[in-house]
Amino acid sequence: MKGKVILEGLEFHAYHGVYPHERSSGNKFELDVIIETEFSNAAFLDDLSGTINYEDVYAVVKAEMEKPSKLLERVGHSIAEKILSSFLDAISVQISISKFNPPIGGVCKKASVTIAKNRNEVDSPSPK
Repeated sequence: MKGKVILEGLEFHAYHGVYPHERSSGNKFELDVIIETEFSNAAFLDDLSGTINYEDVYAVVKAEMEKPSKLLERVGHSIAEKILSSFLDAISVQISISKFNPPIGGVCKKASVTIAKNRNEVDSPSPK
């Protein structure tokens, strides 16, 4: 049976951003992770082996958030790739990542991007 494992409102202090001050002082980030998966019968028998352990998902997200990047798109893509490679039962993954108080020259609570990736997708660079 297909279903979703979802983690909402994960918070991190990380060092992502284009500007030097963002990469030195860091900022607050929030992530939502949605993983479509095939639950096995074990899950319905109350056995963790039949699903994706969200503690393990959190560990993957945390490790990727600790790697500074300039763009949220890059961070989201890295997390999606790592989840698909780490959890063989994951069919697809969606990552929403938000940066609080982005430096845009005005008031903005948060800037966000969403990355969605299916296991069967092949990455290829798009022409510029």
